[in-house]
Amino acid sequence: MTSRSLLRLALAGAVASGAVLLATLPADASKAPKTVPVRLLALNDFHGNLEPPTGSSGRMVDENGNTVDAGGAAYVATHMKALADKNTIAVAQGDLIGATPLISAAYHDEPSVEFLGKLGLKVAAVGNHEFDEGYAELRRIMKGGCHPVDGCSPAGTWKGAQFDYVGANVLFKNRDEKTDALAALGQQPQVKQLLSDWGVPALPPVSIKWMNGVPIGFIGLVTQTTPSIVTSEGIKDLKFVDEVKAANVASKLLKLVGVKAQVVLVHEGDQVTAGQSPDACSAIPGAGNRIATQVDAEVDLILSGHSHQAYMCKVKDPAGNDRVYSQGGSFGRVITQVDLNVNVKSRDIDRASVVADNHVVTRTVAADPEISAFVQTWKDRVAPVANKAVGTISADITNVAAPSGESALGNFIADSQLAATKTGGNAQIALMNPGGVRASLSYATSPVNEGDGVVTYGEAFTVQPFNNLMQAVTLTGAQLKTVLEQQFTGGPNNQAFTKILQPSANFTYTYNRTAAWGSKVSDMKIDGVAVTDTQSIRVAANNFLVGGGDAFLAFRDGTDLWSGPLDIDAFVEHLGKNNPIAPPATNRITAVG
Repeated sequence: MTSRSLLRLALAGAVASGAVLLATLPADASKAPKTVPVRLLALNDFHGNLEPPTGSSGRMVDENGNTVDAGGAAYVATHMKALADKNTIAVAQGDLIGATPLISAAYHDEPSVEFLGKLGLKVAAVGNHEFDEGYAELRRIMKGGCHPVDGCSPAGTWKGAQFDYVGANVLFKNRDEKTDALAALGQQPQVKQLLSDWGVPALPPVSIKWMNGVPIGFIGLVTQTTPSIVTSEGIKDLKFVDEVKAANVASKLLKLVGVKAQVVLVHEGDQVTAGQSPDACSAIPGAGNRIATQVDAEVDLILSGHSHQAYMCKVKDPAGNDRVYSQGGSFGRVITQVDLNVNVKSRDIDRASVVADNHVVTRTVAADPEISAFVQTWKDRVAPVANKAVGTISADITNVAAPSGESALGNFIADSQLAATKTGGNAQIALMNPGGVRASLSYATSPVNEGDGVVTYGEAFTVQPFNNLMQAVTLTGAQLKTVLEQQFTGGPNNQAFTKILQPSANFTYTYNRTAAWGSKVSDMKIDGVAVTDTQSIRVAANNFLVGGGDAFLAFRDGTDLWSGPLDIDAFVEHLGKNNPIAPPATNRITAVG
């Protein structure tokens, strides 16, 4: 029997009941092995890095404490082939696409998903970035078809992902939503009842893969904070529920059809103590650890993502037993290998047999020739756009935060956004979210243009890869102050950590680190004139922020919404003026306390 998603099997009529999964042991059970081996090879947070990532994003501390160059699709393929054996299932923990380099983003990440299919990936949890272009676009990536606006890529009609995307905690808000998932479960009344009580799944919650005669169940989860970190319009019909509760429902679903060997693939993780081996348990307990320790004891293994860190831990499940909790960095720099044995009679994983290891994807091996050619094909296709010079800079303009929380590049982007929204949007100031500044601009000589300081479109896109719309709304002075207060932890929106918005040059203010939440921000000025609580201010920001992204919910109180150009277009236009451009000063915010 070939392995597919449980719900996809049900939908296709391939599984009429759980009896298919409860196949009997061989007639002569005495000759059957007591356990069978399974190897998992896992990636997380690939983010479309088909080419080797550069700078710090392309380096990794290895098992010996050395910092080495790592990542790149052709090297991932070489390492995967070396690690894979006949017992292998390749899996992933989300953010395979979204926030990607131009080579992938220009074609709505079809090249990255095709590469992962070539890699042999079988099942992946969705990450928050899988929703960057909305639920409908994720469904297209999963199922196939050409983009509704941009049409087919140079490769022709998109055929869909060759692996299963799963997300047990992604439900429709409307319980009356009719999906093929619930409609086809009439022959499995217990399963239908369980899902009906839980809600209407927007994605398959689980995927079952067969290996050496035993079924392995994979439960997909994505961070429940997804609505605050993606554009709201694309997920307006969805809700993202508690990961632990969803995992436990999915575990029951698997048990109902006889699957006891269970693995959680979760796009949520923890931060680490810097500079540690990828095999060290350096994770600082946080959101990922909560999930890893609280999901049902039936789950044998937790593979995580989202925080872009590498760690290898053992935690206690609710029954007090050890289970592995790991993550493999990001950008294709680490492959997590997990070897385990499944008891043939009980069909459960022998926890004592589980051995896990994080392998750094070094570039000291030969690049896989097939994948190298594949990447080069897409590089050639995008080259005319990527290599176009759009401006020059006089020195590095970095996204490294100053003590105030500003960065030179963040400030420059805010200036570009104000310039693009003054006409039409009547914007008076602009604010940029720091998480949207994805890379620095380097003064180093461009490989495709003569002269130092040249910035290409591809380099600009790496900085601003989301294709957000620029918008402007009207806020009162008091509402603007609330937005700025929401930069800090301790408020009602549960901001996870301080996120300092990058201001345009004409907007200044002071914040006090030690003041109580709600009283941190003072001395707001626009063009040197003090802001009053009652005055109306036209504020420009990208549609992610305007929709309340990153827990800046006060933006939703804005009125008279105006939409303008894409943020990348505003950035590129600003890069083309007043060349060469010097790094802006980081003196717009005064931090005290």
